This record gives sequence, structure tokens and C-alpha cells, in this order.
Amino acid sequence: PNFKGPIHNRGCTDILCCILFILALLGYFAVGILAWSQGDPRKVIYPTDSRGQFCGQAGTPLEKKPLLFYFNILKCASPLVLLEFQCPTTQLCVERCPDRHLTLVKAKLGSKDDREYYQQYCKPGVDFTKQSPPEILRDGLCPAMLMPSKSHRRCLPALGTMKGGVVVVGNETTFDAGQGVNINATEVLESNMVVEARQVAMRIFEDYTQSWHWILLALVIAMIVSLIFIVLLRFLAGVMVWVMIVLVILVIGYGIFHCYMEYASLKGEPGADVTIRDLGLQTDFSVYLQIRQTWLAFMIILAIVEFIIILLLIFLRKRILIAIALIKEASRAVGHVMSSLFYPLLTFALLSVVIAYWAITAVFLSTSNEQVYKVFNTSECEYSRETCDPKTFNTSNASAQCPDAECLFAFYGGETLYHKYLILFQFYNVFLFFWCANFVTALGQVTLSGAFASYYWAFKKPDDIPAFPIFSSLGRALRYHTGSLAFGSLILSVVQVIRVILEYLDHKLKGAQNKFAKFLLSCLKCCFWCLEKCIKFLNRNAYIMIAIYGKSFCTSARDAFFLLMRNIIRVAVLDKVTDFLLFLGKLLIVGIVGIFSFFFFSGRIKAVEDAAPSLNYYWVPILTVVVGSYLIAHGFFSVYAMCVDTLFLCFCEDLERNDGSSDRPYFMSPELPVHLCSLKKKKRSLVLVLEQCWFLYCEDL
Repeated sequence: PNFKGPIHNRGCTDILCCILFILALLGYFAVGILAWSQGDPRKVIYPTDSRGQFCGQAGTPLEKKPLLFYFNILKCASPLVLLEFQCPTTQLCVERCPDRHLTLVKAKLGSKDDREYYQQYCKPGVDFTKQSPPEILRDGLCPAMLMPSKSHRRCLPALGTMKGGVVVVGNETTFDAGQGVNINATEVLESNMVVEARQVAMRIFEDYTQSWHWILLALVIAMIVSLIFIVLLRFLAGVMVWVMIVLVILVIGYGIFHCYMEYASLKGEPGADVTIRDLGLQTDFSVYLQIRQTWLAFMIILAIVEFIIILLLIFLRKRILIAIALIKEASRAVGHVMSSLFYPLLTFALLSVVIAYWAITAVFLSTSNEQVYKVFNTSECEYSRETCDPKTFNTSNASAQCPDAECLFAFYGGETLYHKYLILFQFYNVFLFFWCANFVTALGQVTLSGAFASYYWAFKKPDDIPAFPIFSSLGRALRYHTGSLAFGSLILSVVQVIRVILEYLDHKLKGAQNKFAKFLLSCLKCCFWCLEKCIKFLNRNAYIMIAIYGKSFCTSARDAFFLLMRNIIRVAVLDKVTDFLLFLGKLLIVGIVGIFSFFFFSGRIKAVEDAAPSLNYYWVPILTVVVGSYLIAHGFFSVYAMCVDTLFLCFCEDLERNDGSSDRPYFMSPELPVHLCSLKKKKRSLVLVLEQCWFLYCEDL
């Protein structure tokens, strides 16, 4: 009978997990410091030659040589190139890329112009008059051949496709490799695709450096729009929900109309009828927008989404009225706890710190490899394949004992203890990113649920509500339940990391012919996706119970689970319909901001056409703004979602706790709609319970 909201007299929970989380954070900081001391992010911005020099960097001898040339592009056919930002072959900074096919032997025997042309792709100091081609190749001074290339900061083979799918490089299907070996153009395709994929990553990085301030401005606008929408929802809940539904239908309808207009405008244009399959993979994604099939696909997808939303609205029209009533009650709670509207800003700031720390650490870890040189020789030598330093090799014992030995570039990596465990550091970085991000989300859920629970259980509103419910709830969460939050987020992080590993294995097995392995992997992916959704749902309700009663994570999760199972009909109908309505609100904000960002970054707004940045892919900032806007809208709407879930769980607990048998019943929120009780099959008995509660309450007054 003395229960008046979240218990204040509570103790620390899940202490061991709290200690483990603190130690993991200290290790995370140590990995970050180690990565920042070893890595060099300039490797992402500037191409790097085999000596570690940056091509085209201002103020260096290579300022006028901005392009990177690979001696043997076939050695780049490895997915590790994407992760390590390096290719295991000799690389040279050049002023321009080769534009014709030429072998070292032909250049040696050819004219003076051929020798001078070939020499610009060799290491300094090569003398064609004194050294034979075998000696030059043995010393690694020149490539065995040149092939026509295109330049995008790196010289990549100019691949093309003739009719019938024949791959060519400069209209040739085979090449003389210069060592008595012919190379098919198809063999170049795999290495070229890997390096091209890396090129796409580089261009995306460049686009971010050009448009980050506009992206930030768009995200601020999304934040303002979300805040205005939430404030209006507080005062005009019923009207805003219907306005939101209508606007979502109109925005998606405009998307369908725009796709149709683009589809119709390309009719009769040369090359517009090419299919996406015939076009293949292109690094210039703007090419896809020049064919009709792309806009037709967009139009079909939007039409399906529109149809599904309208169908759901028709079948759930009665439940939507009940959900609107619950949102109105949530609006009253938000009105008494107005500071909850600004709490998502703290969550957004903390998540930004977590994401930024993870991204920066990942870049530094990926660029911390060094040039490794090994001793290569033709005769027996005890120093063979040992690490060497090219600067001091001529005066070392290896050079004296093995006259034919050379110190040549072997690969990018490192043989120190740090480089041996580099892949583990990358994995640790990913795992801690998930753990920290989930912890920040959990902290927000516990804080908001504690504040809204204090509203629900207040005997007299607003007198019994604490002066600063958000700060009080945040203080309790950090002081007593850091371990419980770390425990719940750890379980979720483990499942998410397993899903990432399964996605990686699925990518690796795409070319495999084992049907059973593919089937098993698909089943595992589906099961872990369902498991992640279930854990998120259980964690969310467990955090509400933690905020109210202050028990450990496992105890709270058990209590929340059985409470929800005893009220499964209400959960299935009310909770999910309310989530659907709030999702429409997120969709509306994302649609508004996404449409304006599309017209701005694509240069279709004449008034600000000059202000728009020049980009390789204008979809990069658009997608970033869309995803960021959704996350921001999700942060603000999560206040309402958490309020609804908290009030709903408190309501279910209240009905079970106060069945009219006690002297002082505590279901005393006259504002809470009676619609909630109409979902029980034994409708009359619940109405009697409410009437009895209200009668005893009036008598008590």
C-alpha cells in the first residue's frame, strides 16, 4: 500500500558485469591509443608507393606525381586489399597512366621514344643501355609489361566488354606479359574489381570530406523537425496522428509520381533501355540513373510499400483508435516530464562519440601496416626470406655472405607483436562498438522508463512527481544498475557479432556450389535475426522493471516476461499498433528531409545550385542524411515509444497488484483511457474491477 513509484531504497545489481564492462572499456582505450600511434590515415587519402611516400602530397618531391602505378596488378586480386588498404606488389608514383600495351623486351629493342616512355614507369636509376631485361626484372626495377589504363588516383586496367560478354583491355583480349607468358584479359578482371572496389571506398571518403558540413546541416534540420513534431504531438495527439498518416501516404505517392516521370522522360533516349544485368557492376553509380529499369524498380518498390501501408490502415482502423488513445495518455505523461523530450540529444551525442571513436580507430588500425622487405636469392643462403632493411642491406652480413641476395619488397603488414594480433584488435574494436552502442541505448531506456513510471505511480499528479524525474532516474541507473545495463547489452552484442560473422561467411560462400551449406547458413541467419529481435524486446521490458523495482537483470527479465505472457493479447494488439503509428512518424520525417536533400545534392534546386558541392556520387550524402534522419527521428520518437511501453507495463502490473482486495487500491490514473480494458475477453469482470477501484478510491478520499 505504500508503493508510490520507482523504489528509491535499492542496491547495486550485477556488480561482476559492471567490473567486466569497465575493464573492457579500459582495454578499448588502450587499443585506440595503440592504433593512433601506429596508423596513418593519410594512406586513405593519398595513394602510397612501396617506400611509404604519398603520391601527389603538396610540399613533397612527388607533388607532380599524383597517380599510383602497380608493377603487377594481378597480385591485387585479394579481398584483403580492401581491409589493409595495400596491394602486395611494387608500387610507384607516376605523372600519368600508361595508354598503350608495351613489354620490357619490346621497349629495350625498340626506339628511343619507347625506352623513354617505358622508363617513366620504372624505379629511378634504370639504365636500358647497360642492363638486360632479365637483370632489370631480377632486380625489380621495372614492370614486365604495361597495359592501357584509366586513372582514378590509381592506374587500373581499362577494362571493357564487347558483344557476347568478351572482356577486353584496350580492345585486346590477350597480352604478352613480357616473360614468354600470355595473359587473358579475363584474368585481369578479378584484380581490377578488387582495386575498383577500393577506389569506390576512396571516392566515398572524398565525398564525405566535401559535403560533411551540408550533411551536418541536414541532420540539424531533421532534429528540429523531429522536435517540432513531438511538441505538436504533445498538444494535438489525435490530430497529429491522422495528419501523419495522410502525409506519409502523400510523400510516398509523390515518390511514385517522381519515379514515373523520370521513367517516362528516358523513353527513346539512347542506351536508356539497357537492363541492369547487361550493365553489370559499375563504380559510377550515376550510370544506373540513366536507364529506365532503375526508375521502374524504384516505382514498383514504392508502390508495394504504399499498398501495404494502406492495407494495414484499413484492417487496423479500430485498433488505431485505441492506440491513439494510448498515445494521448503518453502525451499527458510527456507533458508532466517535458525534460524527456530533450534526453534523446544526450543519447545522440553519446552514440556519435561511440561511432566516431569506432570509425577513427578502425581507420588507424587498417592503415597501421608497414612495408616489409625480405631477403631474396637464387642460391642457398642462411638469410633467405629473413626480414631486411633496404637502406643498410649492402653493408650487412647477408649481403657479404650471399652476393646474389637482394633486399626486396615482400608485402604490407608487419612482424611485430602488434601486427600479429592486428586482426584481433579489429574484432575487439567491432565488438566493443556494439557493446557501447547497446549500453548507451539501454541507459536511455532505463532513464526514460524510470521517469515515466514515477508519473504513473504518483498518488497526486503532479505533486508526487519528483522535481527532476529525468535526472533522478539517470542518477539511479548509473549509480545502481550500470552492471545490469552492461549485462543486457553484452548479451545483445554477442548475438549481433555472430550475425556479422554469418554475413561474412555468406559473402564468402556466394560462389560455392554446396547447397546444404547455403541452406544451413540461411537458417542460422534467420534464427539469429529472430533471436536478436526477441532479446531486444525482452531487454526493453526488463529495463522498465529495473527502473521500477531495482532488481537484477535476470530477475527483472523473468518478471517482465511472465507479466507480458499473462497479458499477451494486449501486447499483440496495442503495443504493436502503437509502434506502427510511431514508425509512420519516423517515415514522414525521413521522407521530407530525404526529398529535400535529393534535390539539393543532385543540383536540381536552381537557387542553391552553386552552393551544392561537387561530388563523385551525390547519393553518398543523400543516403547518409536519410539514415541519420531516421536515427534522429527514432531517438525522439523513442521517448513516446518508451512512455507507451512503460505506462502499458505499469498498467498490467497495476491490474494484477490491485484487484480490489487491498484497503488502498493503486490504479488511480483517471486520465488513463478505459479503452485498454476492452481488449480482455472477460470484459465485464474488468469493468467491475475498475468500478470497485474507483469506488474505494473515492471512499478513501
